[in-house]
Amino acid sequence: MGATVEAKLGGTLVAALPEGALWIASAKTLVISDLHLEKGSSFAKSGQLLPPYDTHATLSRVLSLMDRLRPDIVVSLGDSFHDGGGPARMAARDRDLLCSLIERVDWIWVEGNHDGKAPETLGGVVTETLHIGDIVLRHLPTEARAPGEIAGHLHPCAKVTGRGRVVRRRCFATDGQRLVMPAFGAYTGGLNICDDAFAPIFPDGAIALVLGKEKVLPAPMERLLAD
Repeated sequence: MGATVEAKLGGTLVAALPEGALWIASAKTLVISDLHLEKGSSFAKSGQLLPPYDTHATLSRVLSLMDRLRPDIVVSLGDSFHDGGGPARMAARDRDLLCSLIERVDWIWVEGNHDGKAPETLGGVVTETLHIGDIVLRHLPTEARAPGEIAGHLHPCAKVTGRGRVVRRRCFATDGQRLVMPAFGAYTGGLNICDDAFAPIFPDGAIALVLGKEKVLPAPMERLLAD
C-alpha cells in the first residue's frame, strides 16, 4: 500500500487511499464519504439532463476497493444519496449491486444533510455518529477543536502549484488531529481547502493529501492556491 499516506488520529493509524477512501486497518474498516448516489436522476427531475451512470460508476469503485481490502465494516459517511428519494429511483442493476455489497459486511450509513435516514431502506444500520476506538465519525465537521474526528460534507479539493503547472484535485484535509474526507461520488464537485469554510475546522491551517492517479500526494499550505 505504498501509494497511500498514513496518519495517526488520536491513537489510531489511518491510511488515505488514492481512490478517495480511508482505510482503518486495525478495525478492518473502509470509510467512504459523500457518494451522492442518484445525483444524475435528481438533476433530471429538474430538467438538467446528465448521463444516468453516476450511481453505477460510484458503486463499481466501492466494489473494487472491497475486493482488494476485504473489510469487515464499511462506513458511508453521510450524503450517500443526493436526496431522500434516491433509493427509490435506483435502477434494478444498481440496487442489486448495492445490496450485494451491504450483505458482505457490517454496513453503516452515517446520516447526512442530503439523505438523512433514507438509505436504511436498502439494509445496513443508520447512525448519527460512529465511534471506533478514539476516532469519531460524523458527516458534518464540528466547528470547534475535535481531535480524532473524521467528517465529510465539505468535499475538499486542493489547487496546487508545482513543476511549472497548476492542478486542482480532490483531497483529504487534515491538521494531524482531525480529517475531512474527499467526496467519493462520480458527480460530486469540490470546495477549495483555502475557502473560509475550512477556517473554523483548521484554525492553524491544514495539509492537503491530494488524490493522484496512483498515489496520494501531501501538499503543505504554502503550496496551496485559492480559486
